Amino acid sequence: MKRFLPLYFILLSYVLFAQEDMGFTQDDFLRGSITPEREWWDLTFYHLDIEVRPDEKYIEGKNAIRYKVLTPKKIMQIDLQPPLRIDKILQNGKELSYKKEGTNAYMVLLVDEQKAGEENEIVVYYSGHPKEAIRAPWDGGFSWKKDSNGKHFVATSCQGLGASVWWPNKDHMYDEVDSMAISVTAPKDIMNVSNGRLKKIEETATTKTTHWYVDSPINNYGVNVNIGDYVHFGEKYPGEKGELDLDYFVLRENLDKAKVQFKQTKPMLEAFEHWFGPYPFYEDGFKLVEVPYLGMEHQSSITYGNGYQNGYRGTDLSDSGWGLKFDFIIIHEAGHEWFANSITYKDIADMWIHESFTAYSENLFLDYHHGTKAAAEYVIGTRKRILNDRPIIGRYNLNKRGSGDMYYKGSNMLHTLRQLVEDDELWRQVLRGLNETFYHQTVTTEQIENYISEKTEKDLSAFFDQYLRTKDIPVLEYDFDGNKLKYRYTNVVEDFDMPVRVFLDGKEHWVFPKKNSEWKTERLKGEELTIDANFYIKSKSL
Repeated sequence: MKRFLPLYFILLSYVLFAQEDMGFTQDDFLRGSITPEREWWDLTFYHLDIEVRPDEKYIEGKNAIRYKVLTPKKIMQIDLQPPLRIDKILQNGKELSYKKEGTNAYMVLLVDEQKAGEENEIVVYYSGHPKEAIRAPWDGGFSWKKDSNGKHFVATSCQGLGASVWWPNKDHMYDEVDSMAISVTAPKDIMNVSNGRLKKIEETATTKTTHWYVDSPINNYGVNVNIGDYVHFGEKYPGEKGELDLDYFVLRENLDKAKVQFKQTKPMLEAFEHWFGPYPFYEDGFKLVEVPYLGMEHQSSITYGNGYQNGYRGTDLSDSGWGLKFDFIIIHEAGHEWFANSITYKDIADMWIHESFTAYSENLFLDYHHGTKAAAEYVIGTRKRILNDRPIIGRYNLNKRGSGDMYYKGSNMLHTLRQLVEDDELWRQVLRGLNETFYHQTVTTEQIENYISEKTEKDLSAFFDQYLRTKDIPVLEYDFDGNKLKYRYTNVVEDFDMPVRVFLDGKEHWVFPKKNSEWKTERLKGEELTIDANFYIKSKSL
């Protein structure tokens, strides 16, 4: 095969490897950035058609990649991670040449003219033993397990690591495919469940092929394969956009448990449609699918492995008692249908958009069903899990996520913001407005920040800088001098002046610190000052 390497990458490699202390590689760039070989074409449709052989831990098949030409070019980047290999690539019946760049990227040389505005297709054939997930879903790939009856129990997970760990695609989050078909062949005694709706089942003497269709845009890590000895039951939910199909696929041995535990689905939908607006994928329905790992937010195919118990594997993450009022996986992973699957980050550096809002959804579920006090106790209780080790936002263009604090520091940031808004109905309309404005879109942090600032009519730039771009928590220093209260913020970014509700000798009062850590003095007599716990800040008496 003919070798070719754009000058662009030669120059880039020089910059990357000349600065080893920067801690990233050519692979990071090829995976995490919108390269010239990605930006000229727009995804429109995938048809992933594979056979899974659990006895061999082996897969083979093809992915038809349909795209619209934005700018006429002839080099296309397709991603597939070893040990999987590309066998051949075809366009219009012609076999194409390709060159591997780094570890995971293939530069494909197209032969036919690529005219702007036209829709074309390539078909990538591949095979091999995919990476086995060691600790799914945090370590992605295929989970090859068996159920208690000795039947194969198989599933995929790949957030962060990338969908290219098990199928060839344009493995960057900025470009979502408009719709997708998924055909999976497995041994006849088990079946595959994937995203969207089941259109057809084909059987031979030894195999069963399920054909699924996703009618909505879908991010690449949201695509999944789940294979097991599944039984199905379902119900209907009368939602904001009409009747929503709820389908459940569980191991035969767990059917009775699932019928009890999955009763939480309807209360979840009721709460989230109230706070966030209509479920985003009525066209594709909603599914819970049992898997051999904890769970994941695969679009319209939420995977579940929480052991049919409330909490996080039976644990209350907040130690408030409220965390045992709901099944963590059902509530959290389904919350991602709004924040991750409908509203999706363009760059994983902005992963907080997925995780902060969804961790906050746990709080809002409790708020809807158990009241604001319960919700506050829960979210405040999760603060003990915050490390403040590094910023929530990661490194852009390198597939580098930020701190895991994006979960509970992020949810406490949003809980604090609700206090600043001081209008729960306006806050609800902000959350619903986000889902209406950015419905089925990929977004940046700036878009989310600007929208919230505009709708609340507050300049939140310093607020977001503080909580997203530093690891520091604001400290309110204060001192009493007779009938005067003196106070200021420290440990803050420039222009940070967030008002905060305090209790002075038990009486509620708002204080309005100055910017840039300047002292402010008010005529307020008191002996004891307490910060409202709903604000995620620290205090220091002088």
